[in-house]
Formats: sequence, structure tokens, C-alpha cells
Amino acid sequence: MEKRSLSFYLLSGFFVLFVLFLYGPILTIGILSFQGPQGGLTFPMNGVSLHWFRDLFEEQAVGDIWGSFRRSFALGLMVMVTTVVVSVLGGLAFRKRFKGATILFYLAIASLVIPSILISLGVGLIFNQLGLPVHWASSGYGSQLTWTLPFGLLIMFAVFNRFDKSYEEAARDQGASAWQTFAYVVLPIIAPSLLGVALFGFTLSYDEFARTLLTAGSYNTLPLEIFGMTTNVTTPVIFALGTLTTVFSFCIIGVFFVMVWFMSRRKDKGSDAGKGLV
Repeated sequence: MEKRSLSFYLLSGFFVLFVLFLYGPILTIGILSFQGPQGGLTFPMNGVSLHWFRDLFEEQAVGDIWGSFRRSFALGLMVMVTTVVVSVLGGLAFRKRFKGATILFYLAIASLVIPSILISLGVGLIFNQLGLPVHWASSGYGSQLTWTLPFGLLIMFAVFNRFDKSYEEAARDQGASAWQTFAYVVLPIIAPSLLGVALFGFTLSYDEFARTLLTAGSYNTLPLEIFGMTTNVTTPVIFALGTLTTVFSFCIIGVFFVMVWFMSRRKDKGSDAGKGLV
């Protein structure tokens, strides 16, 4: 067997440290969430049980955990759908060069380099000045789009930059209209990328804190609720909540991966069928 160089072991050690730094806090919270009824917020653990998970589903003395979860979930779906639709339309628009396209592109992604708390402050001030209510479904929704739309647009720009236009030309040669070409040719090809944009939109919205801090109004989203609980909850119930929300996030990601896998299989079967006909 070939002898490994010193750089290999150094890079391997660095990678292990990186993984521990990345997932260590998640594992720590997961372990502490299984403490016994007399457990605290630190090691060593005092027993092992599911007590704090059961406590989550009972009436809480502080906080509105499930209400904030429903708000975050609804807001995530709203942001996801808007991000997908606008990103696709933007990607289609930028396929054709038009006057001012470069300036518009930089304006669209400029919010990525602006501190999130300033976005939140600015959106909140605009709503106040206009006399509009500051609410998670209006101002919070708008502030989160400044975070998700640039990512969606960048993904769709990359997708359409390498899109083979000959597929569209072939469809038009067969008499397909512009809408039929998009619906039956373009959309199925870019569908896996759309799922990626949807996943980005939902997850970025679901766990966004800074851009929602000053725009959520009187009702907290889940990240804001968890932050509030850190100041007045002194039991491992907050760790149990963190573990459940993490598992939920991984489940959402898993669902999207299964959808991509299923669509890829359908695409491969369609290609094989086409080759068989030939």
C-alpha cells in the first residue's frame, strides 16, 4: 500500500476538526435533550429519559412554541413559492440581454452583502412610515425575500447559462407554442434545480433570525421564540426543542432529495424508452 504523505494526515486532521466544529454543537444539544426529570442545562447528565420531549407537548408556562412553529412553517412555504416563481421568471428574462441587465443583476444580489439586521431595521422603518402593520406575514415576508431571492436567482442564472437551446428549437420546429415549449420541455429539464431553489428558499426562511427580528411584529417565528426562551427557560426542554427542529430540518431535506432521486429515475426511464424506440 502506498505510504501517505504528511500533508494527507494534516489535512485529514483538519477535516475531522472541521466536522466536529460543525456538528459538535448539534450532537451536544441532542445528548442533553435526553436528560432525566432532574437534569440541567450542562454536563454531567442526570439520568436518561424522554421527559423533556413529553414536556414540549404539554402546556408551557412560557413561550408559544407550536404557534411560532406554525408561523415559521407557513412563512417558509410562502417564501419558498415566491422564490421559485420569481427566480424562474428572472432566469428566463436574463437569457435575453437587455439594456440595464447588468445593473439590475447587481441590484438584485446587493442585499447579500448588506448586514441582515440593517435589512430588518430598514423594512421595519418603511412599514412604520407608511402606516402599515409590522407583521411576520407582510414585513417579515418581504425582508426574508431579500435573503432568499438572490440565492434563487444565482442558481437559475447558472442553470440557464448551460441550458441547451436546441431542445427548445426542436420543440418549436414540431409546432409547439412558447408556453408548450416551456411547460413540456424547459420545465421538466430544470425541475431538479427548481427543487434546489425551493429547498434553499424554505430552509433559509425557516431558520432566519436577524432579518425577522424587527419585522415579525407581535408574533414570533420559531427562531425568535427560541431566542426568547434562552433568557427565561432553565430546563433541558429548550434542548429537546432544538433536537426536534433539527430533525424536522433534516426530514425536509430528505424529502427534497427523494423527490430529486424520483425525478432523475423518471428522466432516465424516459431516455431509455426513447433509445428503445430508436
